[in-house]
Amino acid sequence: MQIKIHIHNKVLYLCDSLNELLQELLHHPKTIFIDELDTHSVKAMLHELTLPGISTGIFQHKDLKQLKKAFFRKFELIRAGGGLVTNERNEVLMIFRRGFWDLPKGKLDEGETIEECAVREVQEETGLIKLERGPLLLTTYHTYEQGTHQIIKESCWFKMKATAAEILIPQTEEDIEQIEWVPVTAVSAYKAKAYAAIADVLDAWALQQ
Repeated sequence: MQIKIHIHNKVLYLCDSLNELLQELLHHPKTIFIDELDTHSVKAMLHELTLPGISTGIFQHKDLKQLKKAFFRKFELIRAGGGLVTNERNEVLMIFRRGFWDLPKGKLDEGETIEECAVREVQEETGLIKLERGPLLLTTYHTYEQGTHQIIKESCWFKMKATAAEILIPQTEEDIEQIEWVPVTAVSAYKAKAYAAIADVLDAWALQQ
């Protein structure tokens, strides 16, 4: 098993074994590999990922749960829920925010489940009212800085259904400028102008088509 984390516009894989993809990446000159878990190795991996000559990190340990705990201890965890929404024409709902195409999501509020959060955030950011929530599609992770805090965001993405007949209302206070139903044939073009974690969600959805 593995956990993929987007960090410093690079990718870190936490894993308990090496699959075919990781074995291939392992031999790339821009990949850093660590297979010993201690305080120094976590710091070393984070440092290596700031270097210009490194694009990918692979951190392997037999106990993935322990590895995740050790790595996440270096960050403040924020949980979020969102949706990959499709309509009756199998078009994908995408929002344009801060210069990137994105999918609707937001932070988990105290007292709500991640499923409730995902539906609420999609409704708030898009104006959609009638949403049919499906199963979890993918969980993504990315890091960023907020003042002096190092944040890791865990985003749970659910498949959702809506109708194209509903009026779309962008939540401007969240800097959403546009909302569009994107045909399947155009998704790749929008994906090229999206964050890497969003591209992962779109890829996961495409694999199920």
